Amino acid sequence: MHLDASNLAARRGEDLIFADVSFRLDAGEALVLTGKNGSGKSTLLRVLAGLLRPERGTVEFTDSRGETERNPREVSHYLGHRNAMKSELTVSENLAFWQNFLGDVLGASELSIEDAAEAVGLSDITHLPFGYLSAGQQRRFAFAKLLVAYRPVWILDEPTAALDASADRLFAGLIDAHRRKGGIVVAATHQPLGLQSARALKMTGFAGVDRGVWG
Repeated sequence: MHLDASNLAARRGEDLIFADVSFRLDAGEALVLTGKNGSGKSTLLRVLAGLLRPERGTVEFTDSRGETERNPREVSHYLGHRNAMKSELTVSENLAFWQNFLGDVLGASELSIEDAAEAVGLSDITHLPFGYLSAGQQRRFAFAKLLVAYRPVWILDEPTAALDASADRLFAGLIDAHRRKGGIVVAATHQPLGLQSARALKMTGFAGVDRGVWG
């Protein structure tokens, strides 16, 4: 199983944000994107998740049987800056929606809602409306969404925002567990995630459009 990005380029409006980004991640590998604000980290993640069309290049997922028919967005979880939860619904109702909506892929199965809540350390408050929770609790449950429906590729944009140090360690452990099962992780961050043997890609943006670098 692997995820291939080849010669990716993307624009934001009329501006070319990055160009010629390529990498390959095999089962169990992680790639951490770093760089200043505006360097293209979030844009690259959205391209990988299928939320933005690249200006150029391709993203391809190959499963354990060597087949490439599945679109990468079909096998990916995307956790962005927003938590993608309804404030008026309880935590259980939110997680149940995502579990039913997403389902599992590649014949694998993930955690029950109760087990996912326990995995993020908040098993006793799933009956509360999501909007009642603190920012840190909300972020933990947003991460639990990744656990209730199996996807081999996790695409994470600042996953530990609004979290304390203990939650950082908890998330690093969950990400490592996903990788041990053969999962692939691409994450953008401004702070260390504590991931073991993760590869790094520093995004620097792209300022060569007016010099004819892009044709």
